[in-house]
Amino acid sequence: MKAARSLVNLLEPTHEHEFEAVRGLPEALPDGEVQLWQGAPDARLLARQALHLDLVAGYFAVLLAWRGVASWQEGASFTQTLIALAGMLPLITLACGLLAGIAWLMARTTVYTITNRRVVMRVGIVLSITFNLPFAQIASAGWRQRGRGGDIVLTLSGKDRIAYLHLWPHVRPWHLRRTQPMLRGLADAPAVAARLAQALQQAEAARQTLPQRAVVAPAPAVHPVPQAA
Repeated sequence: MKAARSLVNLLEPTHEHEFEAVRGLPEALPDGEVQLWQGAPDARLLARQALHLDLVAGYFAVLLAWRGVASWQEGASFTQTLIALAGMLPLITLACGLLAGIAWLMARTTVYTITNRRVVMRVGIVLSITFNLPFAQIASAGWRQRGRGGDIVLTLSGKDRIAYLHLWPHVRPWHLRRTQPMLRGLADAPAVAARLAQALQQAEAARQTLPQRAVVAPAPAVHPVPQAA
């Protein structure tokens, strides 16, 4: 697969990562292209930030407290109150366990790859899709700190778009009209952002040395972006 393909072709998904020639890549890298970094989201960060496990657990905690106070005010004994609360625990455990399990599957089936020419995102639990994003199609890149981890956000140039649902949760929240792919839940986001910035600068320097008169846009820098939900 050529890194210089148009974004229209790049948005055509590649399925069944079991047939990958190289982990995270639909085909072996062509001559001159090298892998600089490869990684995956942290399952705990995905659970807390993408699936909002903290908010769900907080909601259930408030619900338990409300149920306990209501039972106590109705004249129930301490033992009866505990029994009433214990009856809610299986449902709470199931709900939180499902979210944690989904986050684990997302992290296990996701592979982010940065080469000296592009960013590759293999995503999807049931249906695996690989998106190739050449540096020439990346208008800007930024990273944001999220607790002990962080995200790297990519803004694409051109008129073509990737559907929000095709990327979720590997997409910047609430940017529906002009979706922004995101390397999400990285435990080492600052180091990955620095490596991506260096690769973008080197790719731009290489383009500037080509024997052509066309005006080439400056390479996007990887900079902090505003916080989002």
